[in-house]
Amino acid sequence: MGFSKDNLKGLLLALLSSGFIGASFIIKKKGLRRAAAASGVRAGYGGYSYLLEPLWWLGLITMVVGEVANFIAYAFAPAVLVTPLGALSIIISAVLAHFILKERLHWLGVLGCVMCISGSVIIVIHAPQEHPITNVLEIWSMATQPAFMLYVGSVIVLVFILIFHFVPRCGQTNVLVFTGICSLMGSLSVMSVKALGTALKLTFEGKNQLIYPETWFFMLVVTTCVITQMNYLNKALDTFNTAVVSPIYYVMFTTLAIIASVIMFKDWDDQSGGAIISEICGFIVVLSGTILLHSTKEFERSSSFRVNAGSYMSVSPSLSARLCSGNGDSLKHGENEESFSEEISLRRQELY
Repeated sequence: MGFSKDNLKGLLLALLSSGFIGASFIIKKKGLRRAAAASGVRAGYGGYSYLLEPLWWLGLITMVVGEVANFIAYAFAPAVLVTPLGALSIIISAVLAHFILKERLHWLGVLGCVMCISGSVIIVIHAPQEHPITNVLEIWSMATQPAFMLYVGSVIVLVFILIFHFVPRCGQTNVLVFTGICSLMGSLSVMSVKALGTALKLTFEGKNQLIYPETWFFMLVVTTCVITQMNYLNKALDTFNTAVVSPIYYVMFTTLAIIASVIMFKDWDDQSGGAIISEICGFIVVLSGTILLHSTKEFERSSSFRVNAGSYMSVSPSLSARLCSGNGDSLKHGENEESFSEEISLRRQELY
């Protein structure tokens, strides 16, 4: 695909955004660990003590900077170009987690990250050009078309089902629950960010779009979606391994965002069959890389658990029972071979 001056600006902003967001995962998780160690109640279990932790706020500021850059990028380039570049945040967060959080990343996990990047590159290469928009009312017309309204309705129903049915039952053991909520809401936020960013861009160019109520409605949607995403992303990061949360969140979020963009902006209408197939192949490569990374981390955890359980089975019947009946979170902290108790693990993490 050819790169116009606006597309290039959008590309650079998207890359900058991924760098900040990838680092924010690590900073926020360190803040969550310190807050949990100090209060004894983790965010994954409903705790909000992290709001008093300066390190968590630093991570939030870092993420906000990245999101602002991402927001501006959507005003210059199409969503199918900007969104896949979030894969860079996977590499940054996984590498930083390996060295800073001591969350071991196997070489197969590295291969999975490389596959995510490769698939994203394929998607970017074959991404369609954006249709020029001259008025926010044009976007409103796209947003209220029957096909996209059906998509919005489906997303809202799924989010309510996940929050009220699956979160209480398996939110602490299945990474797809929290990340699913984030991704579904994220797909709507991307469309609203695109609309709001375009409206502000046109306003700065001298075509005031703030006089339209549709612009303010898109702003309300963005605010609602971002708050929901932030809340459940905190729960996902606090409950599961960062190197697993990041790529799974990326794949689900990117897939849903591009599907929403294809429905709303009809990005594929002017593309050839070959280009569309290439984009789909890119998604398959990204998905395969994420599955490989996820499987590798689960294998490492289960192996560590079996070794540790065998070594300490005779220490305490109650301890053995806790290990064998763990909800997945205990297995996560089982990576630290010297500690099985969640309380001891959290106190040690405070020293990181």
